[in-house]
Amino acid sequence: MTEQFSKKAEAWSARFSEPVSDLVKRYTASVFFDKRLAPFDIQGSLAHAEMLAAQGIISAQDRAEIERGMAQIKGEIEAGSFEWLLDLEDVHLNIEKRLTELVGDAGKRLHTGRSRNDQVATDIRLYVRAAIDDIVVLLGSLRGALTDLAERHVDTIMPGFTHLQVAQPITFGHHMLAYVEMFGRDAERMLDARRRVNRLPLGAAALAGTTFPIDRLRVAKTLGFDDVCHNSLDAVSDRDFAIEFTAAASLIMMHVSRFSEELVMWMSPRIGFIDIADRFCTGSSIMPQKKNPDVPELARGKTGRVYGHLTGLLVLMKGQPLAYNKDNQEDKEPLFDTIDTVLDTLRIFADMAGGITVKAENMRAAALQGYATATDLADYLVKKGLPFRDAHEAVAHAVRACDTARCDLSEMSLEQLRAFSPLIEQDVFAVLTLEGSVAARDHVGGTAPNQVRKAIERVRKQLAE
Repeated sequence: MTEQFSKKAEAWSARFSEPVSDLVKRYTASVFFDKRLAPFDIQGSLAHAEMLAAQGIISAQDRAEIERGMAQIKGEIEAGSFEWLLDLEDVHLNIEKRLTELVGDAGKRLHTGRSRNDQVATDIRLYVRAAIDDIVVLLGSLRGALTDLAERHVDTIMPGFTHLQVAQPITFGHHMLAYVEMFGRDAERMLDARRRVNRLPLGAAALAGTTFPIDRLRVAKTLGFDDVCHNSLDAVSDRDFAIEFTAAASLIMMHVSRFSEELVMWMSPRIGFIDIADRFCTGSSIMPQKKNPDVPELARGKTGRVYGHLTGLLVLMKGQPLAYNKDNQEDKEPLFDTIDTVLDTLRIFADMAGGITVKAENMRAAALQGYATATDLADYLVKKGLPFRDAHEAVAHAVRACDTARCDLSEMSLEQLRAFSPLIEQDVFAVLTLEGSVAARDHVGGTAPNQVRKAIERVRKQLAE
């Protein structure tokens, strides 16, 4: 072995007769993207050292030296003075090398009873668990902002759509609460996924466990894991938790994208339902009048990015035999980018929701188009004793007549309406108003302002828990 190689020796280099080429080092290294795991790597190593000392595998003095060295390394990383070396491949070997420089043999003993395989699996689980906790908090913030918006517009009437055609009147508050429900399910999914993330792989070593008398449950308790992974082969090679997390993240982004699509449409002057605060928009390089909703547009695009990461992780794992394979190094960048994308998106959208200005008059005018109270007229006739299918047909004829006369159902006279059914009386006009339509849907989940207020109260209690 050359002197030059021995100075750069990797943890496994004694097995080989020649150094790895620079190209292969760059190709196989992960340090420049997995160094973000450093706080979790240190956390896991400290818990491992504490257990090794408690089990008599290393001395109390070794543990103290490891803790001292790790404290210095943590400070160096936070200060930006830590030197990350490509030759050392990843975050784990970089920290271990620096620890050995600082504390000598005690640093070399830290890796007793573990492998990089179970070490990295532990680090990633700690990282994803922390990300889930942050995401759940941000989902709560977004739900709170949307609930505030809904509360300001409990009585603001807008058209509800199916097939992007005017269907029935609803309130804008009710519409916002639909997204509150979606993001609430997202939080539930994240918390459910967290239970499967929160299992400790450390102690599985390379794939078969270790001959040292370790106490895995002690480490699990120290690190706040609910349980350990119960099969050493599965512990080091499982990435289900990362895939499940990314699937849940994809659903969050899908809901963000649906909301974004509506914001983009509503902001168009042709519709003009809302305006978005200037700080979330940009102009045009050539058209001075433009105000483009860049944030929701970009969120739609970033949704596809997260979907791609989910597909990539599934494909990454589908052909892997047990146990650990180098392929798994490729799990980190899509996972990291998914976390970054979701966190940034939720932060921005919670802020943006508070900057939405509603143009209530435009919403109301749109609700008067498309015969939004036609169903209310049919329901009215049913309550008068007409079978629903007959009522449906009678109202369809009335709508055709309005189409020809270019008027709304509420603008027809009583005499004109009675031409479609003699059951129609003067009280029909209360039914045909937009306010009467939304108020009539006064049941759990309905758009009546009374129910919207109750729904807001329910969400407020959830968010306070």
